[in-house]
Amino acid sequence: MTHPTPWHRPMLPRPSTERHRTATVLELFFDLCFVTAVAQTAAAFEHELAAGKLGHGVLGYVLVFFAIWWAWMNFTWFASAYDTDDVPYRLLTLLQIAGALVLAAGASKALEEYDFTVITYGYVVMRLAMVSQWLRAARSDPERRRTCLRYAAGILVVQIGWVARLWLPEDAGLPSFLVLVVAELAVPAWAERAGQTTWHPHHIAERYGLFTLIVLGESITAATATVRAALDTEVSLGDIAPLVVGGVLTVFAMWWLYFTQSAAGKLNSLGTALRWGYGHYFVYASAAAVAAGLAVEIAHLTGHAHLDRPVVAAAYTVPVALYVAVLRLLHRGAVPFGAPDAIWAAGVLAVLAVTFTPSPVLATGCVMSVLVAAVVTVTERAGRPARDPART
Repeated sequence: MTHPTPWHRPMLPRPSTERHRTATVLELFFDLCFVTAVAQTAAAFEHELAAGKLGHGVLGYVLVFFAIWWAWMNFTWFASAYDTDDVPYRLLTLLQIAGALVLAAGASKALEEYDFTVITYGYVVMRLAMVSQWLRAARSDPERRRTCLRYAAGILVVQIGWVARLWLPEDAGLPSFLVLVVAELAVPAWAERAGQTTWHPHHIAERYGLFTLIVLGESITAATATVRAALDTEVSLGDIAPLVVGGVLTVFAMWWLYFTQSAAGKLNSLGTALRWGYGHYFVYASAAAVAAGLAVEIAHLTGHAHLDRPVVAAAYTVPVALYVAVLRLLHRGAVPFGAPDAIWAAGVLAVLAVTFTPSPVLATGCVMSVLVAAVVTVTERAGRPARDPART
């Protein structure tokens, strides 16, 4: 019998009802390193948009961001169920972080040139580390051994596909990428049918919330760097002030709307958990794209964006509208009270409508502020206890 030590512990499932379960310092470090890949991808996306390569940039961004989000998501759910925090677990997690840094290094080339060689190697390193983790779990958790082995086998087979894809003809690049994406998405649903892992609803909700904070923070950092660079040119502070004010209001509102409602109570089944997890691809991708959209607005102001004015505005407003729409779909029904769908829909339509205004960034910030006020007001009124007529 092996006695647990800090060097090695049996990878037993953590109870889904465990009290006071919070994110660990290793998980926070993991998130901070992963956001490097998010930042590199958003910067490359902004470069493509400013160069007038709209379709090329959007497609590249969608593909590259999938690799970042999927690797992060798989680690998050595994850690929720099997985090032992022993030396092998830490080393395999650090290996995944190293893979994320390799992925970040190849993000620009993948997005701008569709050369996925470097990013594939980084991604496969992360995923093979997860295979090792699942094999450890299979050894220590007999009740869910079939589930763990399905995860390990499914991930391994798909990684072979990613590596083999590098040798396919160029015209097979996109179709093969889409096929492998479908395969990746299918692995959890297939594996969990053999027995559901013991992920912790409150822990998962917290982890997703923390990564949302980090992505929004990275958007602020990227936008600040863009503004500083613009001020080094002939642009005055007065010229750029509406963009700064509108951008800040937008990000503040995005944060407020995300944390208006709690998700932990909604994560009560595999189906809802999968929808929640998969839906966050659009939350994270749109949040990161907002900074790129603001950078394109500033590039247009300085004469460095080769796009028509409505397209420049849409590069900012469309990600914001997508963020609001998906957020409502994910949170819908998560708590007893909430603003009606009509208010959220009106917010989405209003954000899209300001695309055609003279100052779309500032207008978006104002619309988002009004949306926050409406959601908070209606939610508070709906949750207020009814007055007792006997006491009036």
